[in-house]
Amino acid sequence: MARQSGAITHTDDDLSKSERTRGSILAAAARLFRYESYYATTMRDIARESGIEAGSIYYHFQSKDQILSEVLDLGVRQLYNKASEIVRTAKENPEDFRKTFALLIDTHLTYLLTDSDFTSANIRNYPMLSEEARAPHRELRAAYAGVWSSFLTDAKRNGHLRSDISVTAIRQFVLSAMNWTVEWYDVDRYPVHVLAERMSKLILEGMCSRRRVDTKSLKLSASVPDKAPDFIGKAKKTRAEILRAAARMLRDNGYKATTLRQIAEEADMKAGSVYYHFKSKEAIVDEVLNAGLRDLLSGVTAAVEEFHAPYDHHARIATAIWTHLDFLFKASEFTSANIRSYGMLPNHFRERHRKIRHEYGKLWDRILREAQEDNAIRSDIKIVPLRQVMLGALNWTVEWFDPNRAEEFGHLSLPEFSCMLIKLLLEGICDRENAVYTEHEAAQ
Repeated sequence: MARQSGAITHTDDDLSKSERTRGSILAAAARLFRYESYYATTMRDIARESGIEAGSIYYHFQSKDQILSEVLDLGVRQLYNKASEIVRTAKENPEDFRKTFALLIDTHLTYLLTDSDFTSANIRNYPMLSEEARAPHRELRAAYAGVWSSFLTDAKRNGHLRSDISVTAIRQFVLSAMNWTVEWYDVDRYPVHVLAERMSKLILEGMCSRRRVDTKSLKLSASVPDKAPDFIGKAKKTRAEILRAAARMLRDNGYKATTLRQIAEEADMKAGSVYYHFKSKEAIVDEVLNAGLRDLLSGVTAAVEEFHAPYDHHARIATAIWTHLDFLFKASEFTSANIRSYGMLPNHFRERHRKIRHEYGKLWDRILREAQEDNAIRSDIKIVPLRQVMLGALNWTVEWFDPNRAEEFGHLSLPEFSCMLIKLLLEGICDRENAVYTEHEAAQ
């Protein structure tokens, strides 16, 4: 992915030399945090990227944490200001819901993928930060979410959105689909505005025809257990526990923030003892990542093989979605560890696991293409972007959905949550029962 500019927009005439240097440092830090991660970046790296001496950076910032805080703030503030302006204008023309929705999608994706390293750095690093580092930025992030909620609430009141799913859930679904694009979007493949148009259409109308989708033939299988090495013998038991401990640490803290000492503590053993079972942290991470993808691929493959031609395509797709979420949240610690940490892994790690990720993508492409060939999926949707957006919406849920809160008021269980996402992906966020449109509009 080509690096994009993330400079702060002031003219040189407006700023002193010190302010220009400070701006250059922040822009350099945003680029590095975006592509290398906050934890992998040093103050020396930032100084080198901004073209100043390593010691000079401390004239402008006391620490890397201070730089991070300013990068995070700029990343959301730029986006918040632009989105707020769009929604204010939209309130004067509520009938232009689809046009405004498409503009908000385009704006978010443009900042995230091409125009602002600050926004991308925020999205990629925030989930892995400590509670202390996140705290100062919650209010602004909530304000941006509030802009979307205000827009969607007005849209529901005016009859544009489906009434059976809450505005909060729809907002989270939309933002999830967009935010995961930082993990797969390639600027050389197609322009952001093309991605925005396709995503807007998919989110609004869903992937299926304009009727309620019947998924009563959903085939639910028991969760497949984690495929860590079997428990025959004390050494294998210990090895399996180390892998599970590492998976939990990777899931919660990310690759760079996870150390061998932390893995050992999580596994309730001495740090030195880990070396009896694994040569290095990298060897542990390698096995965890491989197990996570292998679990997911075998689990979804087994689920869809329960269907036989002629296929009930909607139920088949719904079953695959349900199974994906089951592995993400319940069936495999390794799968959630892989999904959460993959984006910030060193390139050599990602290269080693690219083949099995490609296999998983091909499985979904086959499921979706066969559905499209039988007219169960709209013909105006391209399969690969559909799969990327769909899996993005599913994968980003690990950042905001907690199945352990199901007993609390207003929170969903994993089955309820899975059913809701299936409806949104298959049917879209719009009110299908009352929507009026023509076949020409369907092709737009």
